[in-house]
Amino acid sequence: MRYTFLLYTDPADLADMTSEDWQAEKEVYGAYIGALQKAGVFVDTDWLQPVHSATTLSLKGGTRQVQDGPFADTKETLGGYFVIDVPDLDAAMVWAQKCPAAKTGKVEIRASAMGSE
Repeated sequence: MRYTFLLYTDPADLADMTSEDWQAEKEVYGAYIGALQKAGVFVDTDWLQPVHSATTLSLKGGTRQVQDGPFADTKETLGGYFVIDVPDLDAAMVWAQKCPAAKTGKVEIRASAMGSE
């Protein structure tokens, strides 16, 4: 079963990070990715550009609407994701607890709907 971890962080918590802090953060995530790969559950990941670079598009009601930034006005923003392939939600939760984002933000766990009826 595939699960996607959506990683949410408050950008204010990252505002004062130095280049050394970012390098350390990359190493922590690199180790996490390595653990996922070693366990044979890694599918995909991406680190997203800051929320100010986002564009939201909607065709609801038949009219094209384009908005700068995210659709929802929240303090925490989506910063990246991981996709893993594990037997069940319990296994996904074990990996989500190991995700570095869980220590500073939130990890939303979503089962894939592809192949569902």
